[in-house]
Amino acid sequence: MDAEKTAPFELGRGEDACLLLHGFTGSPWDVRPLGEALAARGLYVRAPQLPGHGSTPEALLSVDHRDWVQAAAHALLSLRNYRRIFVAGLSMGALLSLRLAADYPEQVHGLALVAPALRFKGPHMWLLKRLRRHGLLERLKPWVQKTGTDVSDPAVLAEAPILPAFPSVRLQDLWELQDMAMSVLPRVRSPALVAVAEQDHVVDPGGGQVLVRGLTASSLVRFISLRVGFHIMPRDKGGPLLASEVGSFFDRLRGADAAPESREPPAPARSGSG
Repeated sequence: MDAEKTAPFELGRGEDACLLLHGFTGSPWDVRPLGEALAARGLYVRAPQLPGHGSTPEALLSVDHRDWVQAAAHALLSLRNYRRIFVAGLSMGALLSLRLAADYPEQVHGLALVAPALRFKGPHMWLLKRLRRHGLLERLKPWVQKTGTDVSDPAVLAEAPILPAFPSVRLQDLWELQDMAMSVLPRVRSPALVAVAEQDHVVDPGGGQVLVRGLTASSLVRFISLRVGFHIMPRDKGGPLLASEVGSFFDRLRGADAAPESREPPAPARSGSG
């Protein structure tokens, strides 16, 4: 992978900050357009590179979900001097964002959960999750090969940094994070925007509605569903609309003062034109 492309980044300046978390086998490159848009709205943006990511497949052998949770928490706490802190996560990053909001309710003032990896698509992944305690996958297929990433825009796909493979044992960590996200959901009080792509080939967009229904303690929940673009939403054709929605949502929270917020009904979903 191109180390320059996959490197962590910091953008913008202001009294409020946003922590951006990328997904599994991804890198900060995946969320940079969203970071640039938020920085343009006056937010300081930090996007760390999660342990084991952005370099080689072998780097993922020595880390697990506990390292990712710890790194996300460390990055959040490093922003403690900002007036308000928002957290936006893509895919696995959305699951980590939920954990942060549950564990640090006073620090997380708002969430953007983008293409949350709550459920993977297809019966194959469903079956593997059910059989995960037997360790069959890592014995029969220790490595999972990757030839691309889930982006519809051919120009973006051509420049995307792609990790060529990952250890199949790390799927165990993704499943652990899925279970963790569901378990902490009732403790999340932060206002949340949930965004899914209808044409996502990696995760089930229906998982977004599961989160919306489960965020019972959140004071404000907004759900959007984009018709254009695939899983890597910030980089794809729906990216500008996504950035506008996330930015407007955070702006709303930044200007909320002490007024009580109300919970929006999760339906109907707003869709991007396509």
